[in-house]
Amino acid sequence: MRAYIITLTASPMFWFVVWWIVVGLIAGWATGKIMRGAGYGVLMDIVVGIVGAIFGGYVMSSLGFSSGGGFFYTLFVAILGAVVLTCLIRIVKEA
Repeated sequence: MRAYIITLTASPMFWFVVWWIVVGLIAGWATGKIMRGAGYGVLMDIVVGIVGAIFGGYVMSSLGFSSGGGFFYTLFVAILGAVVLTCLIRIVKEA
């Protein structure tokens, strides 16, 4: 009987998605603390964080800031974008 060793290797795209989920989770959590709200639940906090990161990255690159700042720059931009997005969500919900 032959023994097979299964190796679990992930593609770079997998790690890219994991990276954005982790950044989104941290940004969503931090935004909940900054905005003094209960948050929207773990899944929506991740979504708000990821969408906020994309929005923040777009705004920062439009203003001429570098996008190659590493983890802390990415996290700062994600939190900034998520805070703005949360403000917009709250304004729309109140209207």
